[in-house]
Amino acid sequence: MELQFITHFTAKYSYSDSARIALEGGCRWIQLRMKDADVEEIEKEALRIQPLCREYGATFILDDQVELAKKIHADGVHLGKHDMPVAEARRMLGKGYIIGGTANTFEDVKAHAEAGADYIGCGPFRFTTTKKQLSPILGLDGYREIIARMKEEGISLPVVAIGGITYDDIPAVMQTGVSGIALSGSILRAEDPVAETRRIVSLVSQTAI
Repeated sequence: MELQFITHFTAKYSYSDSARIALEGGCRWIQLRMKDADVEEIEKEALRIQPLCREYGATFILDDQVELAKKIHADGVHLGKHDMPVAEARRMLGKGYIIGGTANTFEDVKAHAEAGADYIGCGPFRFTTTKKQLSPILGLDGYREIIARMKEEGISLPVVAIGGITYDDIPAVMQTGVSGIALSGSILRAEDPVAETRRIVSLVSQTAI
């Protein structure tokens, strides 16, 4: 779970291009996020990306689309603060699917853990342009505090840091005790995105504690 790639659409790359780039660079966790698209569009893109993920042995997660995840047998879903509650998604999907929940505070983490989430997407680390309705910025101290409170309360879910993280931030972010990081735009802005993914995958695994 060290590097999660969140698909992104740019002038240069389609959603499926972006997934292929991340997979070729060694990322083994892809989340398809198409916030303003309708379900038909998302399904079309998902059916392009899912076989790529299977080919590379990667986990394929849909953002928000619980019913679609069940229909196409994706590996799971990631649920934001305004999406379906984790407990409801767990009832619909059963135990065979991965469910992640977005958190900004320890209280969010605890609620997701109690509702049956498998991992937490925690952020934002800093300001990011890819997300509307941004929650308060966490920074390194925010992650340290959340991880410390999780230990105190015996909550052992993997925490993935997200939100404006760059290559240079990775060592310090990983040292807070998070299990991984999620990236989007920074990979696609690189001159050679496949090489950049490789560089990031390597750094994340070297700096994990």
